[in-house]
Amino acid sequence: MSEQKALRVGPSGIEVAYERFGDPEAPPVLLVMGLAAQMHGWHEGFCDELVARGVQVVRFDNRDTGLSSHFSHGPVPDMAAALAGDTSSASYTLSDMAADAIALADLLGWDGAHLVGASLGGAIAQTAAIEHPGRVRSLTTVMSTTGDTSVGQARPEMLGAFAGPPAVTRQEVIDRMVRISRAAGSPGFAFDEAEVAARAGRAYDRSYDPPGVLRQAVAALASGDRTELLRALDLPTLVIHGADDPMCDVSGGRATAAAVPGAELLVIEGMGHSLPRALWPVLADRITGFVHHAESERGNA
Repeated sequence: MSEQKALRVGPSGIEVAYERFGDPEAPPVLLVMGLAAQMHGWHEGFCDELVARGVQVVRFDNRDTGLSSHFSHGPVPDMAAALAGDTSSASYTLSDMAADAIALADLLGWDGAHLVGASLGGAIAQTAAIEHPGRVRSLTTVMSTTGDTSVGQARPEMLGAFAGPPAVTRQEVIDRMVRISRAAGSPGFAFDEAEVAARAGRAYDRSYDPPGVLRQAVAALASGDRTELLRALDLPTLVIHGADDPMCDVSGGRATAAAVPGAELLVIEGMGHSLPRALWPVLADRITGFVHHAESERGNA
């Protein structure tokens, strides 16, 4: 199905661009992407792998990315102040982003969804499960963390990948994304530079909004540590993390699994902060198997 746009979504009344795959009668899976990443961060091929295993899938642009609403009218995000503890420049929090996701599921006619979030998308999905428990059938977080700053931190060498002057031109943005993706990627699997470059170009052409990235980052900092709230969750939870993730250390995934009662933890050797093509069948098997089991338990209940 081609991209569509939902209007007046959630309490904020925003526009959300999304795309739907699979049988509309199959169990619904909502894919939530991470910081600065547009919906195409969930590769069409990976969506097809999920659909082939009996689920329907929706991917979407979070606020401030892609063709969804951008909050350029909000305060100028002050990242330095936010890192120092002053998050007064936040235009919104992860609660608002979670409400967007749940409202999109409502507009799609779903009476609940299986949430799968990657990186910041995992934090958004966690927040949705905490704040909208009746609307979340299961929770899967991939390469994410709890918001506790003592876990899930980036390795020092990642800072070098972000160094240098701001990217301005299309080619500079592509080159920067290739550099960051190579540094953050999965050392146990092939790095597809051409694919990363093509997707970076596609994202630039759809929408290039560096302040929007900062607004999302400040929102995450403003939302704090979810650990104690995660302890109160009562829903099937799967945590997937790369053993070699330099962007979000595996301690973040372990802490998430330890916080949620009964959570399953899958640590994958050689996986970093990426979803390499060679892992798609493994990830799709585990995620859809988990979703189908949760659906079975839900039916029995």
